[in-house]
Amino acid sequence: MDRRGTRTGEVMEAIRRRMAGRTLSPGEKLPSIRSFAATMGVSPSTVVEAYDRLAAEGVIQSRPGSGFYVSGALPPLALADAEPRRDRAIDPFWVSRQSLDSGAEMLKPGCGWLPADWMPNAAIRRAIRQLARADDGLLADYGGTRGSLPLRRLLARQFADEGIAAGADQILLTASGTQAIDLICRFLLRPGDTVLVDDPCYFNFQALLRAHQARVVGVPYTRTGPDAELFAQALAAHRPRLYITNSALHNPTGATMTPQTAHRLLCAAAAHDLTIVEDDIFAGFEPEPSPRLAALDGLARVIRIGSFSKTLSASIRCGYIAARPDWVEALVDLQVATNFGGPSPAAAELVFATLNDGSYRKHLDGLRRRLARVRRETAAKLEVLGLRPWLMPRGGFYLWCSLPDGRNAADLARAALHDNVVLAPGDVFSVSHTASGFLRFNVAQMGEPRIYDVLARAMGGGLRPTASFSV
Repeated sequence: MDRRGTRTGEVMEAIRRRMAGRTLSPGEKLPSIRSFAATMGVSPSTVVEAYDRLAAEGVIQSRPGSGFYVSGALPPLALADAEPRRDRAIDPFWVSRQSLDSGAEMLKPGCGWLPADWMPNAAIRRAIRQLARADDGLLADYGGTRGSLPLRRLLARQFADEGIAAGADQILLTASGTQAIDLICRFLLRPGDTVLVDDPCYFNFQALLRAHQARVVGVPYTRTGPDAELFAQALAAHRPRLYITNSALHNPTGATMTPQTAHRLLCAAAAHDLTIVEDDIFAGFEPEPSPRLAALDGLARVIRIGSFSKTLSASIRCGYIAARPDWVEALVDLQVATNFGGPSPAAAELVFATLNDGSYRKHLDGLRRRLARVRRETAAKLEVLGLRPWLMPRGGFYLWCSLPDGRNAADLARAALHDNVVLAPGDVFSVSHTASGFLRFNVAQMGEPRIYDVLARAMGGGLRPTASFSV
């Protein structure tokens, strides 16, 4: 195909992606030929040819004197088709499926949760026995629209210890942390809105935003938080509606935002009317609390979310949203519409009983000590293979490691999968795909010596050079 044909095909694919992603609806007018030529960086004649071909296929219609319009019904929303198809090794959906669907024979140093035997199972079993004696209504009925009041009051007390004044009425329990973000996206976003994320960031942020047909823009992440200058530039250039982040023990890097960065971000957010979603799911792993955007902001434009899947149980699904009262009221209605109420009352009761158990604080203390030791041991073993941590986190279970010699993490992940080892290559987390020289390791899942043997074989396989991630 000649150059003109290639550019025409690119324009056609761009229109098809917009239709698949629902940013172009049936009957909606397409961008003008001149404006879309400027957007795509092609000549107007290339856009004319692309529109004519799509019209010949029946995908769009020409209305003389008016322009081109989308014709017919939209295809079902297939997230995999809503943007250019990725290499499976760096596709968030594929990596998630490998981690969630694999059997016991699969080793998962790339997954995002602790092993089952690290969790407070004795306390959970006590809570289950207590639940078995509960009233029939707790076991059989729907729960209230905001979720368990005792659990919301407990969270409010914990927030008060951080300097966040939020009563139980400002807290909404959800079915999970992911559902919390989903509700916020339903509430604040419309298809085509721009959302800022860290680059790199938790890969399911990207997947969820794709489901909401948002435009995702990444801001480079540094050892002190997002690059504040580039953050401000992105606000001015893209006018995003939301910014989603982990302030403490950032996923995947393990970094923690400094007070100076937090202050600059909040000032920029206020100047540009930006709402910030602060996912605080790793708070329990910090040796001592660090500054939080929600505390500094007072929940004026920051929404705090979290869940208990990392420190308590990924099986007992329960999350929360803390926000300004009028937004919580609106989110309650959305949760009724989409989930007919909050999380399972039985699940919320199990969470409350376990958190309220006198042993839970000891469990967290033990986790922090154990992870500190395992982080050091894992980092030392990985460095022998030439894999070096970008930084040593203050807590948590992630190590963000660079590969030697510019090697490609996706190639390493593909090779390891043949040996039943699931890795998390850097570009899964990177919006700009500039982290191909990094891997995220879960140190709690690195106890099996075979993982290091598989890494050593893959590292010795002459993987091709690639661009490195820079922050």
